[in-house]
Formats: sequence, structure tokens, C-alpha cells
Amino acid sequence: MQPTFVLVHGAFANSFSFAPLQAELGLLGHRSVAVDLPGHGFAATYVRAYQAPQDAEALAGAPGSIKGVTLADNTAHLIAVLERARRNGPVILVSHSRGGITATAAANARPDLIDRIVYVSSWCPVDLDVSDYYAEPEMASVDAAALGLAVAADPARLGLLRVNFRTADPTALTAFKAAFLAERSDEEFLTLLNTFQPDENLDGGTRADRARAATWGRIPKSYVRLTDDTSMPLALQDRLIREGDALTPDNPYDVRTLESSHCGWLVAPAPAARVLAEIGALTVGSG
Repeated sequence: MQPTFVLVHGAFANSFSFAPLQAELGLLGHRSVAVDLPGHGFAATYVRAYQAPQDAEALAGAPGSIKGVTLADNTAHLIAVLERARRNGPVILVSHSRGGITATAAANARPDLIDRIVYVSSWCPVDLDVSDYYAEPEMASVDAAALGLAVAADPARLGLLRVNFRTADPTALTAFKAAFLAERSDEEFLTLLNTFQPDENLDGGTRADRARAATWGRIPKSYVRLTDDTSMPLALQDRLIREGDALTPDNPYDVRTLESSHCGWLVAPAPAARVLAEIGALTVGSG
């Protein structure tokens, strides 16, 4: 029986991010479901102040629907999707970037719903909380101030992180391109940027949300490394793989590699779709 790929987006993203990948998967004969986590997709907040001409003061004070959304909310939402997908056969849970935090929490809670978990340059915290990895040597090359160039509101005041991705500031745009899509054209980069939503929640998880050997560790797992990712450097991806393997030495990662920036595999998804198809065949063959 063919598996269903359940796709979980990263920060400021949504299910729309996966449309090109889903087209490629479909053409290879694979079923997929792209998830919108709470406060994402059509549940996101786009206020009039975000339109042109922008009203910076109004944008800084407008409430957002994602305020108060927690990792527990994201996890419960994802589990509900997994329960429905599981009725149709095997499930392969695929996450990107910050989506890995939610995928890991769901795997901790309901390993019975997942036949394989796949991280594509994605967070799977094992030894540290996600926030603490940013102080580690593997993240030293990351420009942590890049998002700050376009932060549109005080997170403590609004209870969410709001970034103006429609900024015309050339310094901010250069930093965003380097972080997300350095290898593609400026036109593709701006198209990608216009799929981002301005608001993201503040809950990145705690020690209790790290991968657990007894639950998460029972699930076959793959990690797809992105060689040119400057948002999650290859050194960090490799560290997360090592930590996961150390936690479950009898169930190590199946490791794959793509030449891509953080979001390049979503803009030109044919190679990624082929890799996922191979992982799908491996999963069905081992079932």
C-alpha cells in the first residue's frame, strides 16, 4: 500500500510552500497532504497596514491570530491530521525547518501513527532546547540579526513575532535572500518571500519536547541534509543526526543529501521529490 506523505512547514510558512513539491510527488504517483499549523495559511493574519502603502505604526500594534498558539496546539493539530491519514495506510511525516519541533513532539506523543519520520534541514532537538543550539559553535555563521532587520512589532507587546516580509529595505532583502534562497534568481526569491506570512508564534518548546528514545526513537527516520543551507548550517544538521543516532543507536538515521539552500528544494522540487519517493519505497519495503 502506498504511503501518504504528511508535510509540515517551517516558521512564517504554510501549506502553500509545498505546492510545487506536491505536484512533483503527484506526478511520481504519490499521495501527499500539506498541513497548515494553527495560525497559518488562511488562518493567518494579514492586516490592511501590511498592504501598500504600509502603515508601520498600525502594523506594529495590530493583533494577530497566532498570539497564544503553543507547541501543544501545533502538536494536537498535527496528530489529528496523522490520525486521518493513517486510515489510508502508511504515513511518512516530513518536516522542514521549525516544523521539525512539532513533528518531533507528535512523534513523542503518537509514534503509532507514523511509519517513518523525515527531517529536511529540520529541527530535531535531542541534547538541548532549540533556543540553546543558537549559542553553539555550529550556529556561529548564522546571521541571527537578519530577521531583526524587518521586525515590525515588539514581540513582548503583541505576544507573537511579526516580520515585514514586504519590506523594500535593500539590506533586509539581501539578508533574506542569503538566508533562504541564495542560489536562485531575484525573481524567484521575491516570489518565495511573498508566500511567507508576517506572524509566527513564540513557543519553540522546552526540554520536555526533545526527542525521546522510548517513543520517537521507535520510528524509522531519515534526515535530508541541505548542503548550502545558511539558516541551518550543515554542521548543525550533522550534529542533530549524530545526537539522534546516539539516542537510538539501534535505529540510526537514513541520511540523504541535496544541494540546496534552506528553501531551494521547495522552489525547484524535482530532486527532493525523487529522494522522498526513494524513502517511500524504503518505508513500504520494510513494512
